[in-house]
Amino acid sequence: MKPTRLFDCIEYQLANYPKEDMLAGKEEGGVWRKYSTLEVRDIVDRFSEGLLHLGIGPNDMSIEGRDKIAVLSANRPEWILLDLAVQQIGAVLVPIYPTISLNELEFVLNDAAVKLVFVNDQAQYDRVQSIRDKVPTVRAVFTFDYIQKSLHWKEILNKATQADVDNLKKIRDSIKYDDLATIIYTSGTTGTPKGVMLSHKNILSNVMNVEEVFRPIVKGESKALSFLPLNHIFEKMVSYIYLFFGCSIYYAESLDKIGDNLKEVQPTVFATVPRLLEKVYDRIIAKGMELTGVKRKLFFWAVDLGNRYEVGKNQGWWYNTQLSLANKIVFSKWREGLGGNVKAIVTGAAACQVRLLRVFTAAKIVIMEGYGLTETSPVISVNRFDEKGRRFGTVGPLINGVSVRLAEDGEITCKGDNIMMGYYKQPELTAQVVSEDGWFHTGDIGVWVEDKFLKITDRKKEIFKTSGGKYVAPQPIENKMKESQFIEQIMVVGADQKFTGALIVPSLPNLTEWCQKNSIKNSGTTHQLLNDPRVIELYKQIVEEFNQQFNHVEQVKKFELLDKEWTIDGGELTPTLKLKRKVIMEKYRHAIERIYN
Repeated sequence: MKPTRLFDCIEYQLANYPKEDMLAGKEEGGVWRKYSTLEVRDIVDRFSEGLLHLGIGPNDMSIEGRDKIAVLSANRPEWILLDLAVQQIGAVLVPIYPTISLNELEFVLNDAAVKLVFVNDQAQYDRVQSIRDKVPTVRAVFTFDYIQKSLHWKEILNKATQADVDNLKKIRDSIKYDDLATIIYTSGTTGTPKGVMLSHKNILSNVMNVEEVFRPIVKGESKALSFLPLNHIFEKMVSYIYLFFGCSIYYAESLDKIGDNLKEVQPTVFATVPRLLEKVYDRIIAKGMELTGVKRKLFFWAVDLGNRYEVGKNQGWWYNTQLSLANKIVFSKWREGLGGNVKAIVTGAAACQVRLLRVFTAAKIVIMEGYGLTETSPVISVNRFDEKGRRFGTVGPLINGVSVRLAEDGEITCKGDNIMMGYYKQPELTAQVVSEDGWFHTGDIGVWVEDKFLKITDRKKEIFKTSGGKYVAPQPIENKMKESQFIEQIMVVGADQKFTGALIVPSLPNLTEWCQKNSIKNSGTTHQLLNDPRVIELYKQIVEEFNQQFNHVEQVKKFELLDKEWTIDGGELTPTLKLKRKVIMEKYRHAIERIYN
């Protein structure tokens, strides 16, 4: 059977590798609730029939006519059960980031004319209820958790009549490869949310075109831990890879519990974003700093070996022997911390620091960095599990079925079955990014390495020009400087200014430890600490050291230290942890003015 719709994953899995734990999530009492492939099929069918009974369906089968259902929820089995059920009835799922602002939530629900909303818990239920009177299309709000005086999702499972059962079969059979499957609103780094329309073809072609990439890792007996938000196309598409290739999906309880869940589940693979990988690395290094004597020396000897690792390059007998020893006595503990069975970690959404790629690879934890956008469903390229298909500092070779052409200015343009249907209700916006002959303009600047590996050099919109007319690409500078243990976050500035500057958020735990070692007492606030001349001098030295790796115009001449970390809730980061540069520029305009005064 060749699958042509995303929901075909159920029958496909049943035919090829039926599982006892197709999906699994923690329930009260700390027990993993496992759903077999057969049980998933039964629940999804009853869910679909119940939704039809509530009057939800494809209507005239047009994009506008199809009913829209929204979900605001943490990752859990019910999320996927809902997604599959909605697809089967020709309706459209509109996944929404749980951290979305109320203004944006109201916009999305109205823009998509959402009929039903499914939420995770009491907090999300209250948020939706607070704007109900401003969204007239919403008929009901259902919860995944049991909440008093609210409708629970399981109530839908027992509503169907024989007519609904017959109707489901008829509708399911009529759904085509080209039909709309989901609308994903991207907040992006600027502007109003845009609804990206993705068809079964868009996502499923992407899933099937990465089969050769994932087959060495994902097999019938493997497990994945899922914790990146499912409403992001990266985690959603990766989930369908797991479902079609027979990998069990276990949903992490929360970001705080990932460490515990990794040890419990012992996954083969998981997807993450570089920011979370950086935090894992920082925690490992912090534990190493706590060691003393021989143990401490061995730990940092191993890290130093890892920092010298080169993919696909034999560094000789002595280096290989040392690395083998480091893997036995130091890196084996790193692997245990990830559950002991991880073969690969897939990362995307932002650039990953090369030092992390080196040290994790040396520790036999393969990092497969890839590249794509919501509009490309998402994968364009990815580093392979096999070393021949991996290069540090690149986003790997293209996947099957995807073509890339670099424009004259270096912009990456992409073509294939993975290119979105368009922006919902915004044809003019679609025409701005998709040419008449089907090439999608990504807005990213790239180059080829060895004529095979794609390397992203910057975002087209983020490159700025100094008042001297010189161009500066901020991302490479930021990614390099974040390698310092004392820099938590950084944003390079300097558009239309005489020189390049930076806003720096220090890593307070590491800075505090440094202060203690250097007898710098901080009896005041963080703000006062960051104004201590010795702390400022430390950061001047760090910046100056990194400046040596950049040309004169790219070197950071002045900086401001900030006492508050940038967050999603604070509005400075997108849900995939990218910098919202315009927001940061506005919030910290006085700090930027001090740089240039």
